[in-house]
Amino acid sequence: MISVHGIHTIDTGFVRPRFDAAYLIVEKGRGAFIDCGTNLAVPRLLAALHDAGITAADVDWLILTHVHLDHAGGAGELIARLPNARLVVHPRGARHMIDPSVLWAGASAVYGEAVMEETYGRLRPIPVERVIEAADGHVVELAGRPLLCIDTPGHAKHHLTVHDKRANVCFTGDVFGLSYRDFDTASGAFILPTTSPVQFDPAALHASIDRLVALKPAAMYLTHYGRVEHVEKLAADLHAQIDAMVELARTAHGKPDRHVVLMESLTDLYLARAEAHGWNRGRDVLRQLLGMDIELNAQGLEVWLDR
Repeated sequence: MISVHGIHTIDTGFVRPRFDAAYLIVEKGRGAFIDCGTNLAVPRLLAALHDAGITAADVDWLILTHVHLDHAGGAGELIARLPNARLVVHPRGARHMIDPSVLWAGASAVYGEAVMEETYGRLRPIPVERVIEAADGHVVELAGRPLLCIDTPGHAKHHLTVHDKRANVCFTGDVFGLSYRDFDTASGAFILPTTSPVQFDPAALHASIDRLVALKPAAMYLTHYGRVEHVEKLAADLHAQIDAMVELARTAHGKPDRHVVLMESLTDLYLARAEAHGWNRGRDVLRQLLGMDIELNAQGLEVWLDR
């Protein structure tokens, strides 16, 4: 577990190593988690408290960037283990944490009950009195350390970003894309946008990225995965790819094999950009590392097209 400015990066163990992160901020002996992964990550999060020198009773907050299950699936189980903590979540996501039945039903319809149980574990409701809805501009105080919640739609309508003013960094969930360490080269971090199957909005995503860059943060902490710097360069890469992805979607629209065409064209896009970045492990390895993300991006673009 790495710590900078009291920020601890925790690998939740979801999918593969260095794929899905949660974060623990410690200030003056008090703690706040940002995102939590799935139920299966809860033992890792509790172990991180021990490593950071605090206890479960010292945690005041669990802040969710959004309620997709790789970020929030373990929220109910974790809150049950943190006697003094409250949950902070976007107003559009709060009801799904209080009563996760609709969230569970929607995901189960796609993946099936058995896969859901194995991958995420049963979702546990959070008592309404422990849930705080964070509208744009809401400030969470962690022992005098302000954590600003910023409404950042584009990936999802219920997405917020946390700006830690003390460290001058942002915890971006999925709105600032994906950057796996497997793609790091001498040129630094490689980044790509992530859509979502139902709420991708390219114009909103562009605006959210610009809003975060305007804060001039020293770094971004991504759920997938970890701390990245050179924020303005990465933002430019994201903007260019959002536009390219939208164009690929429009080109594929109306074709009988639209999904297959879009999957292949997205793979071509990411491979070309990765190779230009100095990454040369080939198409098959890229598909192994990005297969799930390419599938989700294709689905997100198709839902956007149909909408």
